[in-house]
Amino acid sequence: MFNKELEKYILNHIEPEEEILRELDRETHLNVLGSRMISGHLQGVVLTLLSKMIQPERILEIGTFTGYSAICLARGLKPGGKLITIEIDDELEAIARKYFLKAGLQNQIEQKIGPALEIIPKLEGTFDLVFIDAHKPEYPDYYKLVFDKVKAGGYIIADNTLWNGKVTGVPASDDIQTRGIQAFNDLVKNDSRVEKVILPLRDGMTIIRKK
Repeated sequence: MFNKELEKYILNHIEPEEEILRELDRETHLNVLGSRMISGHLQGVVLTLLSKMIQPERILEIGTFTGYSAICLARGLKPGGKLITIEIDDELEAIARKYFLKAGLQNQIEQKIGPALEIIPKLEGTFDLVFIDAHKPEYPDYYKLVFDKVKAGGYIIADNTLWNGKVTGVPASDDIQTRGIQAFNDLVKNDSRVEKVILPLRDGMTIIRKK
């Protein structure tokens, strides 16, 4: 959502990108279809700092992709903490695992492969932080499934909640992506159990705190 010069300025004035993350970004853009979905430097720094502020013992990530955001979030885990990340595309499992190992996080990150809507109900325990960045039409369902698994005072962070500005218009009947994001945004807006804010970061990031 920034022009190129402003984006360059911002990237030059924040925490530098880890070499491991630069390498992962390069490999993703070279070899993975839909590489634009990777979190990237700016969002990665934001996720790391948010995680360090929250100091979670347990994180759930819905949508691993190639593992960039998982590495960033895991940097804020308390000692002995754990991040569970869910990805439906089994072809992405190996690249994410490779970089979790390179980042020294293989013992903190657990990968689960399959549909999140089937996996989430089977997860035991509660989470201090949930990051949602998967199939947009399912965002409302993810929210409903994880809500009771989030501790009081815990956080849900959702990515892509401005969806390239399309959320402000009336989507076509077959535009299930935009409709899913709009439904999610309305669901969160009307949920009195949480405090929430949408940050105009990249494609929109919503931070939700469970009261």
